[in-house]
Order: sequence, then C-alpha cells, then structure tokens
Amino acid sequence: MPGEVAVEDGSIPVPRRAVVPKETPGPTVPTQVPTAAELATPLLQIKDLRVAFRQGGEWVPAVDGLSFHIAPGESFALVGESGSGKSVTALAVLRLLPQNGHVLGGQVLLAGRDLLRLPEYALGAIRGRRIGMVFQDPMSALNPVLTLGRQIGEVLRLQRGLRGKALERRALELLDQVGLPDPLRQLGAYPHQLSGGMRQRAMIAIALAGEPELLIADEPTTALDVTLQAQILELLKRLRRETGLALWLITHDFGIVAELADRIAVMRDGKIVEQNGPELLKAPGHPYSRELLAAMPRLDVGRRPPRAAGGDARHGSPVGDRLLEVDDFKVHYPIKKGVFQRTVGYLRAVDGVSFSLGEGETLALVGESGCGKTTLGKGLLGLIEPTGGRVRFAGTELTGLRGKARRRLNAAMQIVFQDPYSSMNPRLTVGDIVAEGLEALFPAMTLGERRERVEELLAAVGLPRQARLRYPHEFSGGQRQRIAIARALAVEPRLVVCDEPTSALDVSVQAQILGLLRQLQERRGLSYLFITHDLAVVAELADRVAVMERGRIVELGETRQVLFAPTQEYTRRLLAAVPKLRRSPRVAVS
Repeated sequence: MPGEVAVEDGSIPVPRRAVVPKETPGPTVPTQVPTAAELATPLLQIKDLRVAFRQGGEWVPAVDGLSFHIAPGESFALVGESGSGKSVTALAVLRLLPQNGHVLGGQVLLAGRDLLRLPEYALGAIRGRRIGMVFQDPMSALNPVLTLGRQIGEVLRLQRGLRGKALERRALELLDQVGLPDPLRQLGAYPHQLSGGMRQRAMIAIALAGEPELLIADEPTTALDVTLQAQILELLKRLRRETGLALWLITHDFGIVAELADRIAVMRDGKIVEQNGPELLKAPGHPYSRELLAAMPRLDVGRRPPRAAGGDARHGSPVGDRLLEVDDFKVHYPIKKGVFQRTVGYLRAVDGVSFSLGEGETLALVGESGCGKTTLGKGLLGLIEPTGGRVRFAGTELTGLRGKARRRLNAAMQIVFQDPYSSMNPRLTVGDIVAEGLEALFPAMTLGERRERVEELLAAVGLPRQARLRYPHEFSGGQRQRIAIARALAVEPRLVVCDEPTSALDVSVQAQILGLLRQLQERRGLSYLFITHDLAVVAELADRVAVMERGRIVELGETRQVLFAPTQEYTRRLLAAVPKLRRSPRVAVS
C-alpha cells in the first residue's frame, strides 16, 4: 500500500514513520565456555527477534534484535525489570501477542522449524503439546466459568487423546503431582474457589498436561508465600529430573534464579545485556546486572535499630501514641451444606487477634497463604464485616460505627490491594482512577488542581505524568501496582494497609517503592500495616513483625528478634524457606 514498506519477511506492513531505534553498539556480552547442554542441538533457538506495538499510528519497539537458545533439558532464566520485553518475547514465540503487537523480523526455531512461518492451524500441535506455558497471572489465565477438571481435561483430550476414566485418572495424577490437596475435590472447583498458591499449581498442572518438551514459566512464584514458593521450585526441579523437561524461566527475582537456572540472560529495553552461567550471580559483569542484584531485598539488612518497647506485653506496643488498637478481633465465615444450606460450622479466618500500631510505625503481618492476613486487613477497614472484637482508631471506637461518622474516617485509612488490576475500573483512565478519592473527599479542589496532584503522585511512584491519559490494561502488572499505591496516597491518609504491595514488582522498582513508603512515613508520620509473604522486604521496612498462622498471631516482636531469633517453630519454618541468595550480603555497585 502507498506510504508503507515491507519488513524482511514481507508479511507485515510498517508505516514509513515507524519509530525504529537506531543500531547502537551495545555492551559486550561476556563469553563463556560452552556447557554440554549448549553443545547439544538447541530445542528452541531465537534469532534476531524484533517485536513492536502499534500505538497512535507508530510502531513502538518492545523486543529489539533478541537472540538466545535453550537446549533439551536445560533451565534458562530470562531476567529483567517490568517492561524489558521478557513476557512479550514468550508471547511472540507462541504467537499470542495482542492485536496491536507484531513480530517485525527474526526467527523462532523449535527443533529447526520456524514457528513464525507456520499457519495458525499448525500451532495447535505446538501450544500445550510441545511448549507449555505458565502465565504470570493465573486468575486471568484460567477460565472463570469452567471447573479445574474441565480445563485440564480439555488439554488431555486435545493433546493426548484421552477420554473417560483414563482422562480422569491422568487429571488426578497431575493435580497430585503439583501438590494440590484433595485432588478429587479440586477437579470440581472453580478458579475463584482456590487460593493464589493453589491457582498457580493448577496452572502448572494444565501446562504439564500435554507433556511438553519445554515449559515457559512466566513469574511462576511471584504471588506465593515463601513456603509455597519453595514447594513450586522443588516441583520444577523434580519435573526436570524425572521427565527431562526444558525450562524457560521468566522472572525479576534473582532468588529463584539462583535455585533453578543453568544459564542466565539479563534483559533490558528489549535486548540482552549480559549472559552467563550461575557465576553471573556472584560476579555480574554489566553495571545493570549489578544494580538489579544490589536492589534485591535481603534478610541480613535491617532498616533501623530497634525502638524501645513500651506498653503492655499483650500488645507489644512501641513508645509513642497508639494510632490503631485491635482487641480480640474475629472474622468467622459460616459453612453451609445441604439443600437448605444450613450452617454446620464456621471457618475461623481471623480468630481472636490483638495488637496495636503506633503513629509512624510499620507493623509487618506475615504468614502463609490462607492464614487470614488479608481478611484481617480488610476487616479492620470495614470492607469485611467482623464477627467480634474491638477496633479503635485515633481514639475513636470503630466497632459498630456507620454512615457519615465512618466515612469521615475513610480518608485517614486507605488500602493497597493485592491484585491491582481487579481493583480498578477498566473503563476509567489512570488519571480518573487516582483522582476518585480526591473528587469524593476534597470537592473544593479544581479540575486543574486535581490533575496536578495526580501527575505529582504518578511521578512519585515512578510513572510518567502522561500515564494519567492511559487505561489500566495498557500497563504491566508492576506498573498497575504503582498506580494502586498512588491512588491510596492521594487523600493523604494516616494509616495505609498494604496488602502485598510489592509482590508484582521487579527488584529495582520494589526498592523504589519501599524507599517511597519510607520517605512518606518520615515526612508525614504515616503508619503501615504491611501484609506480605516476603520476609526480606520485612527486614527492609518493618519496625515489628506479627506472624500469623490459622487465624491467630503466634509470634509478635521487634523485627530483628523475629527474623534472627524466632521463638516459634512455625516462624523458623518460614525463614528456612527463604531462597539462599536473599539471605546473603548485597552485591556492591561500582
């Protein structure tokens, strides 16, 4: 067509005004002695892959001349920050890019066969059968209206030709293989009935159902607590040993890379800047690699010396005014059975929790998935109706408070939700989302003042000011989490409940957000109830730690004491599951 030129393979027209980065000499990729796996015929070979997204009539590069290979049975890790092009590369390999994404050139060879030149119908024998994929967000990747059994069965039927009892037996074997409890019951469960860790294991079971030669695992442990993460890592190791599976690990977490990878490539701005074996973690050659490793939170780093303890032993309160006081707090859910749905018992999600939180203090709430952390946080803010107990905020009794009296306190208590995407209206721009609280609680602000405030908040969490004009689906998971934090901070609260606010962030952005939270705390005297599964983040941020198990706080104390001299076996088990790299000293940045 007029005004267009063809790319190398002639299949995709590119506008003449396309934004194509100039070739500039990049950093030298360190040479290495080929391993036995590398000398074998590559299972997957990517050559000069270039991917771009069409935005506003122009092509914006996402992957720029990427080349690497994965040998049979090898574990290869592609590491980098959000937006570096890691996930886009995997989606391009499987030809699953969104409509505005296109491969502009290069080759993707699976055992010598170029996947980019296959007709769409031929990819049915590749996706799920030869290459399986564990997507980054299992909740959005699983079909919400189909049971787990139906979703696993679809792969077994199409890719393995199984039917009837043979299909059911294999589905049960897969669920048992990934460690899901009571596999027979889980076959009839829907995704929303599973915890985050269970959904992640279900995704792995579906990806393994076709018995692939290569498993692409995109952030497979991001949302998991340390014990579940350790179980998933051990599962992947065992599958490699037992089946000879090749693994392509996509992650921002060097901790799991150290546990799994035979070879590591560091990606930035669509290119690989460094590639090496496990020695990369001990002696990174590129400044960017050193920065990423230095930014990773570690247990051996404490944020500040312990504060002098005060108050009664029951609450373990620090010196200073108490902002939040919680006494014997409970959230119980009825268990109903039968045709008439009679209550036959109660699930004690939160079962008699007591603690206090001081002005300007950070209390970390840690524990495994399902222990009641998130339920407690939502219950304290009135988002879930409590069963019993008392809550006082800034001297005001919240128990039973309703209407205008409760709404007046809403600005002072905000939350950053665990899943930022589901907490945002997809039809609103980011600017409107961040400004929602300002419109409701500060009606006197002009439109210009609100826009200026929104832009300041976006800049503070590391996003461009122009991001206010875009929609949530246009951002990565880590970027959406930053938007959620900006929204929570917009109304200048005194208490912020942070529910896994850094779980989806790469290490450098995570360090930036933790730094931002510290600065805000120091400037404004903010208090944080910091719900997390990442004990290394706790070491960076928290003054005190409360360890939760089965709805109860089993250990509460100053951060250094809990992390380095725990009194409870459960706490010691959590600490033992932390990846080894997250316990060691930082890499120096020169």
